[in-house]
Amino acid sequence: MKKPIIFLVDDDMAVLKSVQRDVRSAYRKEYKIMATQSANEALEALTELKKKGETVALFLSDQRMPEMLGVDFLEKAKALYPEAKRILLTAYSDTEAAIKAINDVQLDYYLLKPWNPPEEKLYPVLNDQLEEWQYHYKPAFSGIRIVGYQWSPKSHEIKDFLSGNLVPYQWLDIETESEAKELLELNKLERKDLPVVFFEDGNYISNPSTLQVGERAGMSGHAKQTMYDVAIIGAGPAGLAAGVYGGSEGLNTLLIERRAPGGQAGTSSRIENYLGFPKGLSGSELSRRAMAQASRFGIEILAPQEVTSIELKGNYKVIFLKDGSTVNAKAVIITSGVDYRKHPAEGIDQFTGAGIYYGAATTEAGACKNGDAYIVGGGNSAGQAAMYLSKFANNIYIVIRKPDLTSSMSSYLIDQIAATPNITVLGNTEITQAKGNERLEQVVLKNNLDGKEETKAALALFIFIGAKPMTDWIGTDLLRDKRGFIETGQALNKYSAFKKNWKLDREPLMLETSISGIFAAGDVRAGAMNRVASAVGEGSMSIKMVHEYLAMN
Repeated sequence: MKKPIIFLVDDDMAVLKSVQRDVRSAYRKEYKIMATQSANEALEALTELKKKGETVALFLSDQRMPEMLGVDFLEKAKALYPEAKRILLTAYSDTEAAIKAINDVQLDYYLLKPWNPPEEKLYPVLNDQLEEWQYHYKPAFSGIRIVGYQWSPKSHEIKDFLSGNLVPYQWLDIETESEAKELLELNKLERKDLPVVFFEDGNYISNPSTLQVGERAGMSGHAKQTMYDVAIIGAGPAGLAAGVYGGSEGLNTLLIERRAPGGQAGTSSRIENYLGFPKGLSGSELSRRAMAQASRFGIEILAPQEVTSIELKGNYKVIFLKDGSTVNAKAVIITSGVDYRKHPAEGIDQFTGAGIYYGAATTEAGACKNGDAYIVGGGNSAGQAAMYLSKFANNIYIVIRKPDLTSSMSSYLIDQIAATPNITVLGNTEITQAKGNERLEQVVLKNNLDGKEETKAALALFIFIGAKPMTDWIGTDLLRDKRGFIETGQALNKYSAFKKNWKLDREPLMLETSISGIFAAGDVRAGAMNRVASAVGEGSMSIKMVHEYLAMN
């Protein structure tokens, strides 16, 4: 945490050095001491400090300075740091001005020069003022700050990206937060520049891409090497497990993630059926632990970075990235997972990011405060989201086409939902339309038994439907089933195209695709179980297959 600042101003260098020496000797452990001879330079510095989110605890200023009087400086400093204590350093002849300043500019105290010995004349005064300041002081957030509109899709995209990558940030709504307006004024920005991401060093990016934000937040989208033993595409549970095992077993391992680690599981507010965690854990916590474990074993992580295609060059695989660069690998594991299917109802696309969200329950829970929220989907992700959002919304409605949740959700979640008074399951129901002006305001519900429709007020709609495999980027040479999931192992033999193209004397390994040396694991694989534990298991198994493949080549 940043230390609060004690700011000293005096145009007499000898006096400034003296007071700086005394103040530093007593307070340097708890406070940062700054000093300048120029009142104008001080005001410029204070503006920059404010942009960087620094805090000033106390000003100590001389009264008689050539650029401006001390009381005038303190009055201007007050506009930037109204909570800071203000002490005037005066000669005996200026005491009348100091007393007047107590009333005029709410001066907290004045000190007479000289102040020797400081133990009697300086420190007791500063101690009293700083103790009072500390009593009311609440440390400012230190880190990335986002200023934007609650119902802006671009603001949601940045929040969701940082949240998914476990990067702490402070959200400041321009409509409700005075600090947001102050940041714009300090940096001479306008509302048309939103969203704006402010970094800890005081710099900012207006209307940035997630790649720009990721790079400034310390992520890396550029590979350090040109050749890897294994490249893993996707950092969901399967990809993270493959990364941990690859690194721990000595493989030169690269993990590429287009958005954020954890996949769909990473957005879950609570996973309660994962082995070894009897009290459950959040998806973000599971992702954080796995990323730390992978880093410990020295694997390289590219994020955010997107793979656009894979080409073969002999036994090597050339991976093309969205930024135009390439990396080479001896083996590839595709663990790109699945994404939520788009909801077909009218108005959904119009308000996506502005009240309608795919997943993102933990990121946008604030969007449904003091109102009603709807969830579409009957799987575990939907149930976990409902439990989490029930702490924020007045009412949560789970909309499903089936009569109830028994065929699609784990029983422990069904029991929790039944015991939560502000969650209602709307069976045999679907949403046919989303309505609003600049954001979602209403949803139209249709009862599939009698066909009747009714319009309900809605602050937010969270969508958790189906599983669309993230395989659109893959070329046609890699065999997939009708829904786009990647076929592996013995299941490939049912395809005539496989028998024509597979020219090796051996059968494909258990998780190997129709291209030798390219494997698939987790939810992206045809026939996989949609559970975190099974994805982790397949990711771990895939490294064993990679070892077998490398031994053959």
